[in-house]
Amino acid sequence: MFKKMLDWLGFGEGGHGHSHGPGGHSHSHGDDGHGHTHGVIDPTIATTSRGIWAIKWSFIMLAATAVFQLVIVYFSGSVALLADTIHNVGDAGTAIPLWIAFLLVRRKPNLRFTHGLGRVEDLAGVVIVGIILFSAIVAGWQSIERLIFPREIEFLGWVAAAGVIGFIGNEAVAVFRIRVGREIDSAALIADGYHARVDGLTSLAVVLGAFGVWLGFPLADPIVGLIITLMILGIVWQSGKAVFTRMLDGTEPDVIHEIEHVTEHVEGIRGVEEVRARWLGHRLAVELDIAVDGAASLAEADQIANAIEKELADHIPALGRAVIRIRPHRIGNAPAPTANAESGAHRHTPGQTSGHSHGHRHGHSH
Repeated sequence: MFKKMLDWLGFGEGGHGHSHGPGGHSHSHGDDGHGHTHGVIDPTIATTSRGIWAIKWSFIMLAATAVFQLVIVYFSGSVALLADTIHNVGDAGTAIPLWIAFLLVRRKPNLRFTHGLGRVEDLAGVVIVGIILFSAIVAGWQSIERLIFPREIEFLGWVAAAGVIGFIGNEAVAVFRIRVGREIDSAALIADGYHARVDGLTSLAVVLGAFGVWLGFPLADPIVGLIITLMILGIVWQSGKAVFTRMLDGTEPDVIHEIEHVTEHVEGIRGVEEVRARWLGHRLAVELDIAVDGAASLAEADQIANAIEKELADHIPALGRAVIRIRPHRIGNAPAPTANAESGAHRHTPGQTSGHSHGHRHGHSH
């Protein structure tokens, strides 16, 4: 019960997991299990529509929080609250590039962009990191200026209240973004959710600053402002690593291990020669080179490829596309007979004289 509550709030591992035990292999894809949407509605549109819906409501919640805080900043002169407000405004602003990215992702692949526009989501992540960095610079500059030129803080009770409101608003957005991000497997939306969670903690720091001023330590306000600035810079570092890793086609090792494990469920596979995967937005593109018995017919090779395709779809909810190449299994360096001679129905990988290439494209909504 406690674990489910943590997962709901976004503190758990989330996503899908798998466990190995004596009784076999089990997979979990969240509380509701997993399923596939087939029909007239394209799955990509379904997931990105969900993402756009999350972004709109996140923007509304953060904008309302920032407006309330801005009013208190105007009357109180608190630089710590100003830093927190700037950060919240910047955080609300991150919804704009992410919203544009989710809109563009809905476009179908064409002759120029044959993989679609999934990469736009990664570019949006870069813009988001830039916005967060800018907010850190502004907050730090204001805090340093207030350390040099102190100013009396007024309405301390309202400043503390604004900090509490900032925490509540950001935590609500964090839970919302993390849950929806996990539903549609969007790293950008999940990262934005954790960013909002840290923002909530910085808002509580404003309360501490107001308390310090009330105790007779006026520099507590700009010092808290500098602490918030350092926390923002930490977010820039973490978010930047995640975004640029995906832009460079980096993939979590656990994803590769899961893909390799999928082949254990399919009969007829003699070995896995190579596994490649990369993220296109919040969809995973997978390439597999599979070795089968060299005496296998085209029909048997195609049946194996289809079985792998189905297992990938069942085990990896974020699967967007799977390209499966069937190669003849070789013992040592001795060449094995190929199944190509029976039919020319399968296209061959360039540079290969044997083997089959099966390209299977998926779009799933969870």
